[in-house]
Amino acid sequence: MKAGAARHFAPYPARYSAGRRRFLKTGAAAGGGLVLGFFGAGAQGAAEGISKPTKLSDEHVFSPNPFLQITPEGRITLVSKQPEIGQGIKTALPMVIAEELGVRWQDVHIVQGDLDPAFGNQSAGGSTSTPNNYSDFLRLGATARTLLVFAAADIWGVAAEQCSAYQGRVIHQPSRRELAYGALASHAATLPVPRAEQVVLKDPADYTIIGTRQGGVDNAAVVTGKPLFGIDVRLPGMRYATFAKCPVLGGRAVSANLETVKALPGVSDAFLIEGGTNNPRGLMSGVAIVADSTWAAWSARKELKVVWDEGSGAGQSWQGFVAAAAALSRQPGTTELRRDGDVEAALAAAGRTLEAAYSYPFISHASIEPQNCTARFDPGGQTMEIWAPTQNPAAGQDLVATTLGLAKEKITVHITRSGGGFGRRLSSDYMVEAAAIAQRVKGPVKLTWSREDDLQHDHFRAGGFHYLRAGLDASGRVTAWHDHFITFGNRITRDGKSVLQPGAGASLSPDEFPGRWVSNCLLEQSALECALPMGPWRAPGSNVFAWVIQSFIDELAHAAGRDPLAFRLQMLGEREIVPATAERSLPYNVARMKHVLEVLAEKSAWGQRSLPPGQGQGIACYFSHRGYIAQVAEVTVSKKGELRVDRVVVVSDIGAQIINPSGAENQVQGSVIDGLSTLKYAELGIEDGRIVQSNFSDYPLLRLPEAPPRIDVHFVKTGFPVTGLGEPALPPLAPAVCNAIFAATGKRVRALPLSRADLSWS
Repeated sequence: MKAGAARHFAPYPARYSAGRRRFLKTGAAAGGGLVLGFFGAGAQGAAEGISKPTKLSDEHVFSPNPFLQITPEGRITLVSKQPEIGQGIKTALPMVIAEELGVRWQDVHIVQGDLDPAFGNQSAGGSTSTPNNYSDFLRLGATARTLLVFAAADIWGVAAEQCSAYQGRVIHQPSRRELAYGALASHAATLPVPRAEQVVLKDPADYTIIGTRQGGVDNAAVVTGKPLFGIDVRLPGMRYATFAKCPVLGGRAVSANLETVKALPGVSDAFLIEGGTNNPRGLMSGVAIVADSTWAAWSARKELKVVWDEGSGAGQSWQGFVAAAAALSRQPGTTELRRDGDVEAALAAAGRTLEAAYSYPFISHASIEPQNCTARFDPGGQTMEIWAPTQNPAAGQDLVATTLGLAKEKITVHITRSGGGFGRRLSSDYMVEAAAIAQRVKGPVKLTWSREDDLQHDHFRAGGFHYLRAGLDASGRVTAWHDHFITFGNRITRDGKSVLQPGAGASLSPDEFPGRWVSNCLLEQSALECALPMGPWRAPGSNVFAWVIQSFIDELAHAAGRDPLAFRLQMLGEREIVPATAERSLPYNVARMKHVLEVLAEKSAWGQRSLPPGQGQGIACYFSHRGYIAQVAEVTVSKKGELRVDRVVVVSDIGAQIINPSGAENQVQGSVIDGLSTLKYAELGIEDGRIVQSNFSDYPLLRLPEAPPRIDVHFVKTGFPVTGLGEPALPPLAPAVCNAIFAATGKRVRALPLSRADLSWS
């Protein structure tokens, strides 16, 4: 381990990269052995060979770019390149390599990879880690296995076809001779990469690792409190920082009592940072305090007095946004997303029409580990070394480079485990803040946000308003659909022009269900300007669009006198696939969604029981992040309006394989609980440009007694590519529960959170 490196976070040595063409490459490890790397298109540098990794240590095996390493002693190390934020990817993707490699899972050692261009894309968001890597990692493991078989056949002087690999050994079938992978590693490293036709993937029926229940590779360390997370990083001589920003989002610091703060116990420095970039999710203006402990820095912050220029956001409030949205709803949308047929004529001719207004507030990510980052700057070499719990390390590197005027290749990013992210750590503001402070500090410094910072300076999930109209014909079919979506945007300068940019996840797709299914459809959007920085929140867009659309569809089903499940199946229609019409959109596989709904009906015993007043079943389905998910919620509501969610049944179609059933179930159950917590409580008030809430005392999360006692998880395997599960299981929860509330009480929920709704009935 390098002198001065963070404990438990050994950094990579100098970067290495591959050529533009995607290829596999072998190499000899230090001291002999096999190193196998898979290089993505677009990496820069020479395409000839790869450099040797650093000398192997007893604790960790590090390589600059390979994913797989086998030592002569038989130690098998796999590098997990994606950030681990609790979604289980550090376990799942190595399972894929290990499966095709032909080893026992308990014999594999997993290390976290740092940011390196040789790894290709290393962001973890949008449930993309699995679909972006699954096929490549299967072939990577199979290529390594093939090389080891070739090495054994070469040593024995026999045909490779007579040899097979099993549990870390190559066996010559006729003679029953065998050699362990460790004994073959050095020789395998000298062989050329097999041709594509020589690498044969295993039959999934023969899998022994994929599809088995495995605990997370970090579980033991997590439950015993071992240092894994960004907040655990310790460096020799490290100091600690806090960063105070304007309580009005978008404001800037003018002056502060810096000399008074510097004189406080334990404080070594205090200074203003200008910030003020055009990026609302970049470096903001504020005051940094550096001390010999986090407690000293936070204590000094209580004595800090700042003169703020609050900016244009000071007059904004949620009630003002509500009034502005109502006014906009009476005008045509500023952006027409989709227009098919003649909605007004269809509504006029409809046997029955419905109108409804749905709204939801801004909310926070509220991850358990607040934002933090450790940085060390070398002014001589103009190098920056960063340890961060990030979902998007490359974006963080870019932001630090452009903001602070550093060369990107001189910025090293070590990826730590994250204590939750949900999209928040796709932003990199906390990284650039730590780096900006480190430029002023001699030696390493760790920036830690308080819980108040985390709630009030989040990159929020945007609130929104939907004004809906629909028409039904005499048979109960939907003949017209109109959604005027009013969202929020930040004012930025682009190409010298001032533009209003909608927040992340705050734009409605023109392909949003049921737009392509209704012959007379109008989808339009308007945006309200706000100063609040916005960012992706778990299942961006889908997390609220599902609630709005699936709730309104339920309204239509009841208005038509139809069973809500049968109504949805009828709306989906008979076409197996509805092709995409918007650029970069995915086609919608109707058959997959109908199958999921049909399985759900069976697993939940939908409509098979007569429920007493105050009890109800609700159903919802949604296509999100390549996953087809349907849920039934069963609830009990007392006459006083007290809600209990008794059971949630979830059926998911995420492709041909469930890599780790234990992790997959955990993701679905977590999505249900996270979705229910958000539905019931999540709300940020905005007054005078400030976030009202400050901590979990006034921003509550779901408690254990409120969780559903039963969450039944079912997967249907289909012949489609494997995809992720961090996002798609969350969106259907809210509408399923709200539809169940209506079934139980006759009350329709059209505004979130539920804590503001009167659910009492008589």
